[in-house]
Amino acid sequence: MRSPRDRIRHAILFEAIALTIVTPAAAWIFGLELHESFVVIALSATVAMAWNYVFNLAVDRLLVRLGRSTYKTPPMRVLHAIAFETGLILALVPVFMAYLQIGVGAALAMNLGVSAFYVVYAMGFNWAYDRAFPLPEWQGAR
Repeated sequence: MRSPRDRIRHAILFEAIALTIVTPAAAWIFGLELHESFVVIALSATVAMAWNYVFNLAVDRLLVRLGRSTYKTPPMRVLHAIAFETGLILALVPVFMAYLQIGVGAALAMNLGVSAFYVVYAMGFNWAYDRAFPLPEWQGAR
């Protein structure tokens, strides 16, 4: 399993890269001022970093408890990304509503749009991260 330090590096890199991509895109797509987009995305990133750490630790512990490797196949990565984003949507809709003073429908639509990007981004980032920082136990799993 990954160390706490590695998990923190993973979460920070994931969110920092995403923040630089999503902030201007969300401002343009949703008609927000850049500072509004930055605050919403930065708040989202903060919540997401905490969720990322907890979720990935829980998934890895579950895999180990089930006697499986923490190595994730492509179908596992798809399920992992979708499950992660579902939990995050539930946490972030109230953040979007409160900060932007919008209703639940608009907040959900906005969140789904941002989440669609993150599902694809999460799969790509996690694949690249695992290739850059592989665990020794994965040598036989490939």
